Amino acid sequence: MILRFLCILRSTLIVLIVPLLLVTTNVRLVADSPYLYSYGFQKYGIESVTGIEMGQLELAGEKIRDYFSNDQDYLVIDIERQGQKIKNLYNQREILHMKDVKNLIQLIYSIQIWSLLLFITLILIGFLSIRLRKFSNVIDPISWGGGLTLGIAAVVGILSLFGFQRLFLFFHLVSFDNDLWILDPTRDYLIMMFPQGFFFDATVFIVVLTLGQALLLWVLPRIIRRLRGLYKED
Repeated sequence: MILRFLCILRSTLIVLIVPLLLVTTNVRLVADSPYLYSYGFQKYGIESVTGIEMGQLELAGEKIRDYFSNDQDYLVIDIERQGQKIKNLYNQREILHMKDVKNLIQLIYSIQIWSLLLFITLILIGFLSIRLRKFSNVIDPISWGGGLTLGIAAVVGILSLFGFQRLFLFFHLVSFDNDLWILDPTRDYLIMMFPQGFFFDATVFIVVLTLGQALLLWVLPRIIRRLRGLYKED
């Protein structure tokens, strides 16, 4: 009875961890992607909006990505704009908001690492336990987790397509306990460089990556069983 309960508990944890692991991993990949920044700068004409050359914009993007991973308290971006050196591109309100963003990003990174470690541990327990050596008891929970992730990602994708502005507002209200994220697009460089469309694109990338990975995990048992069947036939 106890072993059966532990088996069910292990399977349930795997199902719940899979979407958490996939989403946080993809958030990390997208947040640290130079391509996303360059793509957004070009797509939304940030060079003409800010008067900052593309090379300097990409330098600013690199400093932001580094800031998310280093131990620096406050973001400092020194660049050139139209031949003039700017000691710090962002004002105090923007800098304080970026500190909040960094705390959120690092929390996501920590969740990703711990969920990965727990996922690996649970899978190893499944393979090593005498009562759990049955193939389906190890691989099926991963597939169910993939199915759950498909559902979650599909819902987020649909909400993003038909109401991203509301979803974006809800995200800020839930994630931050202040109004530092409310910026002026006519004078605050942070929102000039990263308009709402930039975050819509980032969300699309995350959803597409997550859907692809989740679909693979969902069909994984069928693929493995088929391969095992072919191997036995040979």
